[in-house]
Amino acid sequence: MTAYQRSAALKGALDLDLFSAIGAGARTVPALAERCAASARGIRILCDYLTAAEFLRKAGDTYALTPDSATFLDRGSPACVAVAAEFLYAPELREAFADVAQAVRRGGTLLAGAGTVTPEHPVWVRFARAMAPLMRMPARAVVDLVEVDPAASLRVLDVAAGHGMFGLAFAQAYPRAEVTALDWPAVLVVAGENARAAGVDGRFHPLAGSAFETPLGGPYDLVLLPNFLHHFDPATCEGLLATVGRSLAPGGRVVTVEFVPDEGRVTPPQVAMFSLVMLCTTPAGDAYTFAELEAMFRRAGFPRSVLRVPAPAGPQVIISQR
Repeated sequence: MTAYQRSAALKGALDLDLFSAIGAGARTVPALAERCAASARGIRILCDYLTAAEFLRKAGDTYALTPDSATFLDRGSPACVAVAAEFLYAPELREAFADVAQAVRRGGTLLAGAGTVTPEHPVWVRFARAMAPLMRMPARAVVDLVEVDPAASLRVLDVAAGHGMFGLAFAQAYPRAEVTALDWPAVLVVAGENARAAGVDGRFHPLAGSAFETPLGGPYDLVLLPNFLHHFDPATCEGLLATVGRSLAPGGRVVTVEFVPDEGRVTPPQVAMFSLVMLCTTPAGDAYTFAELEAMFRRAGFPRSVLRVPAPAGPQVIISQR
């Protein structure tokens, strides 16, 4: 019942850049208070709380980062994911969980309009900017799982591209790849920035609009649907998949990256629990099992789908081909 307090304490530490301050050498209450522009009393109480919660270590009057905090929460670390807090703590998402009971009664989000899938919802710009660091490793894992002829041209469509990391990973791995990124105009600005940073902007082509209304063009050898289908009901997903199928070149494939719970829908825990996020933020989204996703693809005209799971952990990838 008090888990919100731990979450708020972590957010407070990130807002103060406390972990980075400790990583830079400020390890006592006076030093941290000065570095973080905060009261000594507040810093002492927060640091002690974070020590009890195992985010910090304490010896005498000195605080230190744990190995996990040093890796993932100190902005001086190349693996830091602190920027993800800008999305995960977004007011729009926190508001969605304000009354879970009523969302359960309704069977969908209490947010205005269609929740986070409302056209051009601003939360997706926040998502694109905040989540890119977390997606670099999963994107590379997807590239490793999809067999591609490096000597052949590769036409890629990245649907609801967001930060663009999945399409850009293919562009970086295959010099002959051309990537078309479909998303809302404001989101594509972020993807374009990431394409320039990756040095592949010459092979990155923005396509602004809705995945359900914008002509997809093509033909494409590979269509990416990273973390998208779970936002919608099966009928909507099937309609999109049928449209995607018509944009494929002969032998083309669709690759989805999804939260895929086991058939009992309660394991793996983090994956299974994602369904509640969809209940509270969308009208009809869900975390679908592989059997459910396979049935959607089959009804949309894809006779064969293969589930591949990177080890030791990461996205669950479904590869489908007509």
